[in-house]
Amino acid sequence: MTTTTAPRLEEITPKNLKAALGIRVRPDQEFAVDPVADSLAEAYVHPGKAWPRLIMDGDRAVGFLMAFLDIDWHDDGSAIRSGLWRLNIAAEEQGKGYGRFAVESVAGELRRRGTREFHVTWHPGDNGPEGFYLGLGFRKNGEVAEGETVGVLDLG
Repeated sequence: MTTTTAPRLEEITPKNLKAALGIRVRPDQEFAVDPVADSLAEAYVHPGKAWPRLIMDGDRAVGFLMAFLDIDWHDDGSAIRSGLWRLNIAAEEQGKGYGRFAVESVAGELRRRGTREFHVTWHPGDNGPEGFYLGLGFRKNGEVAEGETVGVLDLG
């Protein structure tokens, strides 16, 4: 990882909001992840379920993540899940280990909360993140949610 300091997560505050909103993925990846502004709006309407964080390296905002916590996956009480809802690594910061740091950070938070499975979804496609997630140990579980592949990582 090319960093000046150890990366860290920060809560989104009035002080760092503009930095969070400035995070942009590569144009060829925009189909696969919503902009940070959309994620923050969703976090606002899902209090207690969304866990948005800015990924910082020193004084540089290098990415954004948002986890989901204990959501009713099928809206019928049959599956309560937690995982990674959004991951936006700034175009110029990709390939430096920040995505791996983000996933490991969410995994740590979910373990701390007693979660045994870490879920993620991704858009299929040539410039999508499937290889990234599979390379981190996620496995496809055979589900498709809103056109996205569902992956799961055992945290046990």
